[in-house]
Amino acid sequence: MIFLAQAANSAIAALWVGALKAEGIEASVQRQYLGGAIGELPPCFPEVWIESEGQEAQAQQVIFDLQNMPQRSWTCRCGELIEGGFQQCWNCSAPMPD
Repeated sequence: MIFLAQAANSAIAALWVGALKAEGIEASVQRQYLGGAIGELPPCFPEVWIESEGQEAQAQQVIFDLQNMPQRSWTCRCGELIEGGFQQCWNCSAPMPD
């Protein structure tokens, strides 16, 4: 297994693994439960690992793309200002205009 990245939390690690698997890259989250350890241990963040060394460059690109998604603001037809990477209005569920 090849270490790919360390995530800030389990939710982000799971999102990354899901995106990698959607691209055909076998991946898993490791160390996801160690953050709850109490005592004098340093913080332990979940890690994303992949199975194949030959897919490392592609996997790194997937993670990079997820970390650098374009952010934009748009005003929905219902009048709500939507900011960030959202492509659907939280208020009325309308899709982001083209």
